[in-house]
Amino acid sequence: MTARPRILIADDHTIFAEGLKLLLEKNYSVVGAVAHGRALVTEAAKLKPDVLVVDIGMPLLNGFDAAQRVREQLPNVKLVFLTMQDDANLAAAALELGSAAFVLKQQASAELVKAIEQVLSGKSYVTPKLRAEDWVVRKERVRQFSKDLTARQRDIVQLCAEGCSIKEIAGHLSLSEKTVEFHKHHIMESFNLKSNAGLVLFAIQRGLISVHPATNPK
Repeated sequence: MTARPRILIADDHTIFAEGLKLLLEKNYSVVGAVAHGRALVTEAAKLKPDVLVVDIGMPLLNGFDAAQRVREQLPNVKLVFLTMQDDANLAAAALELGSAAFVLKQQASAELVKAIEQVLSGKSYVTPKLRAEDWVVRKERVRQFSKDLTARQRDIVQLCAEGCSIKEIAGHLSLSEKTVEFHKHHIMESFNLKSNAGLVLFAIQRGLISVHPATNPK
């Protein structure tokens, strides 16, 4: 008997994650569920799933960056991204990771199983709502999404935008407080951000935080 594909769910909304588990358990082995991106990286290394079903807008480390880090450890893992945002930039960035899927949360019950089957067969899947987009400009969309931020800068922008203090960010990232302050100052100067409110908007525009984030786990 062929073993069922192993799936790890990452979503900070408990009720939604439970719904995904019930939906997927009919066809797959759901090996766990986590509530933020840093937990996803840790648990994926332990559980070695075949597929990650990941909410992009998670706290502490967004799902997109978390999935990239898991891919560095598990290069064959398949990625299915969930989001509330029908953003072609995010979809294009997801597809740059290779065999991956991009599904709107509001369409998950109808599209998720199909998306998982597509990535397991080595193909990509994008919600039909975005199929009319001109994918010839995918590379430009990815550059628009990244905006030349390093991985460390993306971490700091996300945690700042989520309201973490400099001390808390330093603890999460194992950095000194002075290093965090330096990075934050450099980011705000480089992108002409005048206030913390501007930093939050900057993070939302790049998909680093959800527009309606849940309470962050500490």
